[in-house]
Amino acid sequence: MNMFASAGIVLATMVAVYVLIRALRLSTELAMFGAAVGGALVAGFGFPARHIAEGAATYLDINLIFVTATLFMNLLKESGGVAFVVRSILRFHRSRALLLVLLTVLLLVPGALTGAGSVTVLVTGALVAVVLNAMGIPKHKAAALIFINAGLSAAAPPVSLWAMMTAAGVNMPYVGFFWPLMLPCLVAGLFTSFYLGWKGENANVTKALEELPVPPAGMSWWRVLLPFVVFGGFVFMGRQWPFATPIVGLPLMFAAAAVASFVVSPVRLHVFRIARDTVDQLLPLLATLTCAGILVEVMTLTGARGLLSLAAVTLPIWVVYASLFLVLPASEAVLMWGAAPVIGVPLVLLFNNRGLDPIVALAGMSIIWPLGDALPPTAIIGRLTVDVVGHKGTYGQFLRACLVPALFIIVVGTLMVVYSKKLGFLTGL
Repeated sequence: MNMFASAGIVLATMVAVYVLIRALRLSTELAMFGAAVGGALVAGFGFPARHIAEGAATYLDINLIFVTATLFMNLLKESGGVAFVVRSILRFHRSRALLLVLLTVLLLVPGALTGAGSVTVLVTGALVAVVLNAMGIPKHKAAALIFINAGLSAAAPPVSLWAMMTAAGVNMPYVGFFWPLMLPCLVAGLFTSFYLGWKGENANVTKALEELPVPPAGMSWWRVLLPFVVFGGFVFMGRQWPFATPIVGLPLMFAAAAVASFVVSPVRLHVFRIARDTVDQLLPLLATLTCAGILVEVMTLTGARGLLSLAAVTLPIWVVYASLFLVLPASEAVLMWGAAPVIGVPLVLLFNNRGLDPIVALAGMSIIWPLGDALPPTAIIGRLTVDVVGHKGTYGQFLRACLVPALFIIVVGTLMVVYSKKLGFLTGL
């Protein structure tokens, strides 16, 4: 049996095991782990304990970023900082356009810092939903607005999970992604907010203030902004004096910002309880990344990953362009964040081989991937958003509200891939 047939049998086994486990209504994480073990057994490697251990540690650094960044955001929320910011934004209720811009920025920040759209939904989603409700926006549209912006926030810099995992898979430094990710996320976020939120009533400030939590006495802008200044200071020093500044790393930067948030909080924070809740909140994400690392490691061992890469590289480029709108969201719906190393790596290799800019092309794909978080069989963030907003209608009604913003994002992301070489100047800004 030649190597292509062998790798094809292994890949088919992995897909079959994954589908079987999901059909039994077990979690995506167990399905990925089972697929990895099944593929190794069929390939003749037995139970690959060493490769499972190595794969589980593949994304350890990214897991540390998620934990420390989300702890920081949760400390800020528990201190009353998020409620303070939302109530402050309501001062601009006379200008609907300015209010929508500020709400968009507020939705983009948590996911941009943590890399997880679920954090945006949990930290700011419910509070923003109150404001959108007071603006006369139907709940299915409010849920769509929050979901799309939450997905864009996860793709936005400095922590873009899909870009980081794919870059790690092709041994490409995670450098130069800031503007190629920031600009499309801002443009798509503002388009989404204005498309879904422009029609409605004038904001009912009294109603919104009654429903929003009251921040503790003593909360002020400097208490909210100081932790971000601490984080930004580390980033600035590393870029301004790269050879004189020790390499700190994003986890320690976020840990320092969390300490600053704890110190300046006007109320006493129960750090251990918040830390425990943070880990509980992130457990599905951490498990997904761990199992994705195991799956990729075993796919590399058995040749299945090489087969996918070869298939992608040999496809006509127009087929790849035309199928991005389907392949990326569908792979995210099935594998969640594991789609980045499994699908993203061969695509980036293909684009690089064709002379495209791999950074801009990967940034374009990264804004399309989060759309799959609203699609079955997982739809974790989509259903979470619907629950947080309190939408009582059908899930299909929510999906229809997402359609036009999703098409806009797909067009922008695909154009970034196609014209990535011409947009390469963004990486040097």
